[in-house]
Amino acid sequence: MSPILSCQSISKSFGAQALFSGISISFYDDERLGLIGPNGSGKSTLLQILAGLDGPDEGEVSRRKNVRYAYIPQQDQLNPDDSIESTLLNSLADESFGDAERYNRVRRWIGRAGFPDADQKVDTLSGGWRKRLSIVSALILEPDLLLLDEPTNHLDLEGILWLEGLLTDPPFAFILVSHDRYFLETVTNRVAELNKRYPDGFLKIEGSYSEFIYYREAFLNSQVQLETVLANKVRRETEWLQRGPKARSTKARFRIEEAYRLKDQLSEVKSRNLQTQQVDIAFDGTRRKTKKLLTATKISRSIGDQLIFSDLSLTLKPGFCLGLLGKNGSGKSTLINVLAGLNEPDEGEIKRADGVKIVLFEQDRSSLDQEETLHQALCPAGDSVIFRGRSIHAVSWAKRFLFRTDQLEMPVKQLSGGEQARILIARLMLKPADILLLDEPTNDLDIPSLEVLEENLRDFPGSIVLVTHDRFLLNRLAHAVIGLDGGEPVQYADFSQWLFAQKVEKKEKPVSGGKSNPKQPKKKFSYKDQREWDDIEEKILGAETEVEACQTRMLDPEVVSDPKQLRQCSISLQSCQEEVERLYQRWEELDEIRQGFEG
Repeated sequence: MSPILSCQSISKSFGAQALFSGISISFYDDERLGLIGPNGSGKSTLLQILAGLDGPDEGEVSRRKNVRYAYIPQQDQLNPDDSIESTLLNSLADESFGDAERYNRVRRWIGRAGFPDADQKVDTLSGGWRKRLSIVSALILEPDLLLLDEPTNHLDLEGILWLEGLLTDPPFAFILVSHDRYFLETVTNRVAELNKRYPDGFLKIEGSYSEFIYYREAFLNSQVQLETVLANKVRRETEWLQRGPKARSTKARFRIEEAYRLKDQLSEVKSRNLQTQQVDIAFDGTRRKTKKLLTATKISRSIGDQLIFSDLSLTLKPGFCLGLLGKNGSGKSTLINVLAGLNEPDEGEIKRADGVKIVLFEQDRSSLDQEETLHQALCPAGDSVIFRGRSIHAVSWAKRFLFRTDQLEMPVKQLSGGEQARILIARLMLKPADILLLDEPTNDLDIPSLEVLEENLRDFPGSIVLVTHDRFLLNRLAHAVIGLDGGEPVQYADFSQWLFAQKVEKKEKPVSGGKSNPKQPKKKFSYKDQREWDDIEEKILGAETEVEACQTRMLDPEVVSDPKQLRQCSISLQSCQEEVERLYQRWEELDEIRQGFEG
């Protein structure tokens, strides 16, 4: 099968900075690829090159004839004065079909996107609805290959789920850049990471995002082992070369050439392995022993005539993380500000422990002076900061957040969104806290930074209130979540329970005459169910042992060095993980039947 699109040895630089070089990669008709990589690796630039909006400095891009492409940029290019309907009609302006087809497509996509008013002007839409319109403006063209740059930015969870539905088994291929790990896991069948730490400048595997993580870990471990092996070989060859001309003259010339080749190879591997540098994040807690840091009792808040939330009670304790969920505009940021003490509740009471330290991370980044230099933003008091009682120079502090020394005099406004987010996190780290109130801290962060952020939030000794669209982070951190929908908030055990409740709510319909549905008879716990219940814990333990064995095997040097074995291991691992999930689901079903029978 010939590729729909392919790159041969393409390179791209901005000034003296090389984004990528010598990239050769192909994409096919069944491609549902997630393109990831650290900030600055050139993901958006590569996507623009694939879309034909930019060209490589070197190399060639080949496109199959008669293939229809559509590109969705990070920032929409919509006309604010147009309506939703006219925006979609303008997208079809260059198409050759008739007015009837044009009208039917527009009406169909307005319905699929859920726009309530086709005449609404673009400039009155929220960021999430503008993003939906931008996506639909591309999909209405019915492309063969769709290119999406951070499509979940500005979408709330409902919007992300809507997009997931469109990208699950679609009638087109797509390549998307995203930092949303849960989204990548759900919609992609291949993942490629653009990074200079790989010999080819990228690593691409066929499989899910979680499969990619295991494969990447195994590959990077193999590179570390390769560096050790090469270092030992170079040491031995160097000792031989240093024995003098008399000794060397007795050896074959190829031995000398091989020694220099090994040195070059070792230098390349070392250079690649150094590319694994990550943001150094470590939040500073006060280690307060107080059991209750903050207690809110039946608090309510309205803005004008709009009720944001009512009768909300919660308690924040050390080591506890609370997630806040809801649509854009449901009041998550309002609640954060009330907990922070920036606004008072209209009703109810909030008690904070004496001297409790609360630190707020604001999503709008309004605290950043765009005219300041990076140096001033990171170190407002001079050439150093005090972190955990120790003075750290501005250069060292900047390097902890992956800023180069030559960036220190750049104005903040010239930095990327991810870089500005890292400035705010750096400031957050300088404030000892009992409670962290985090309003969308993951916006614009690349996946390596997200992984480090997650690790450090997990170790934070105080309490965390987290507003984020990053479901992966919520699942890992939140001990409970609260759903906001403009009324009395509801608490759930986790994101999955909240999501299930949203699906049930959509499916439920009011019963006529005020009568409730007849009560379904409880299923009895049969003898067969009891036998299965008695054995299922042992089966779960055995399946989890199989998962651990697969993970260990994937780190075996013999397997790592053989792509075929590594791929087979990855498939086995996924199968074992699915079996564990199936058994746990069955365990829950049996437990529910058993409890109903016993009750």
